[in-house]
Amino acid sequence: SFIKEAGIEVNRPEATTATKQDQANILIAIAADGQIWIDRRRVDVRNIRANIERLHAENPQGSVVIQADKQSTNEKLVAVMDAARQAGVFNVSIAANEP
Repeated sequence: SFIKEAGIEVNRPEATTATKQDQANILIAIAADGQIWIDRRRVDVRNIRANIERLHAENPQGSVVIQADKQSTNEKLVAVMDAARQAGVFNVSIAANEP
């Protein structure tokens, strides 16, 4: 199903072990064409860390949830995960739909 929470529609993959996240989170979307969206704005890959740092400062308890389109590349996913860790956020999850 298509989800539009981070600013774009993302066709998330399915996972039988998907669990619901209740806490307010930093939502990052990776589109099928590789575009990255944070807080309803398109973000250059070089600015991901700074955006995560800013949002994490506003909500230190929040985690990063990556909504990667199933057509996006692993390279972009790993870049976002690395940026989150460099920003000091180690609670990172990948959004999926239950089948």
